[in-house]
Amino acid sequence: MPQPSIALSHSLSLSHHIKRINLTISQSTKDSKKKKPNFFVPILKVILIMASVTSATVAIPSFTGLKSTISKPSAVVRIPTAAAASPKLTVKSSLKDFGVAAVAAAASIALAGNAMAIDILLGSGDGALAFVPNDFSVAKGEKIVFKNNAGFPHNVVFDEDEIPSGVDASKISMDEQDLLNGPGETYEVALTEPGTYSFYCAPHQGAGMVGKVTVN
Repeated sequence: MPQPSIALSHSLSLSHHIKRINLTISQSTKDSKKKKPNFFVPILKVILIMASVTSATVAIPSFTGLKSTISKPSAVVRIPTAAAASPKLTVKSSLKDFGVAAVAAAASIALAGNAMAIDILLGSGDGALAFVPNDFSVAKGEKIVFKNNAGFPHNVVFDEDEIPSGVDASKISMDEQDLLNGPGETYEVALTEPGTYSFYCAPHQGAGMVGKVTVN
């Protein structure tokens, strides 16, 4: 915008010229009363006014100094990389650790189960009709796995007259009609009452296929 002092100076200069023009016209008027009418006076007035206006410096505000102050939003977007990946890695690591722990626990249980079990073969490797071993001891509640070792049909029956008092032989024995017909077939039992138990294979009892277990 133009400075106030410059505008005031231009106004005073223009007023001064107009006063001079009025004095000149006034003087010319007085002279015209004495002389003939002078048509040059109005023309002179117009010329002087135009000259005064032309000589006055008109200040035009400059916009050169104005600068755009519009700010653009930042286009930089920060995308976390390692920090964002860290929770995923942590979850994966946790799942992996959990899987390893679960496998280890299962292995421990399996080992513990195997450690608390004993395998008894029904039939020897050379085909003899016998329990192998036929006399053994187990801890109270330890699992006994009777496994058919040959192609002959076998079973396991506890003698009700040679087991601890109060034990029901039918609950720990196979039915005499049930048989382990193929190799690898098993029958499992856990004895919880301490004492000595006698058992036999019903089809081959007469051939001497009998055994004894002591529960401690």
